[in-house]
Amino acid sequence: MLKSRKKNHQLNPRELCIKGENLAGKLLRKRGYKILKRNYASKSGEIDIVAYDKGAISFVEVKTRMSENYGPPELSVTREKRKRIIRTALNYLAINHIDDIDFRFDVVSILFKEDDNKPDIELFKSAFTADEIF
Repeated sequence: MLKSRKKNHQLNPRELCIKGENLAGKLLRKRGYKILKRNYASKSGEIDIVAYDKGAISFVEVKTRMSENYGPPELSVTREKRKRIIRTALNYLAINHIDDIDFRFDVVSILFKEDDNKPDIELFKSAFTADEIF
């Protein structure tokens, strides 16, 4: 039985987000990351993907867009969003008693072009630092 597939422009925002996070997970695994947690939430906010990469914990924000009408997806990680991610990451480290390992903040940008199922995907390692809230 064939499963009907929605075109990307027919996806609601939540479906687009899930599709983007799944694509980001595949990219990260292909690049050697080990996914530790998806959609980690605390009172401070949510982190899309927590992963381990070559001796460091990577807190990954995934941004998926259908157009560049408001700029590329990675630019939507605003200062306020970065602050929430940083606070949530610090919570993750504390809750899991992780204090002896490096960590960083990566961003995966996913841009679907109209009627194109193959998106542009870009990984920005160390896209921002925790120094921003201190």
